[in-house]
Amino acid sequence: MRDDRVYLKHILECIRAVEEYTVSGSEVFLQDRKTQKAVLRELQELAESTQRLSTILKESYPKVPWRSISGFRNVLVHDYLGVNLRRIQEIIERDLPALRAAAEKMLSELDDTAP
Repeated sequence: MRDDRVYLKHILECIRAVEEYTVSGSEVFLQDRKTQKAVLRELQELAESTQRLSTILKESYPKVPWRSISGFRNVLVHDYLGVNLRRIQEIIERDLPALRAAAEKMLSELDDTAP
């Protein structure tokens, strides 16, 4: 049985990395290919980790857009030439804080119930 905590910790690590890489703002992100590639890779790993969370956990958090995150991963992996960097920046600013809060809550609740 997989431990959801491992994947939640990885999701949070990926979010922290994206925040660190984009701390200089959207213009730096939009102009620096190395930063773009690093951010896209972190987002890809983050999305992959969400797919490895248990169904039970995901069903307990129906407000998290699991299906959209999964679809986003597929775009990053398979349609990488079609990625819109301005859209990625919007996702970072608008969606990552909510995902961080949800992941932190899930992890805290799992830690509270761990034997």
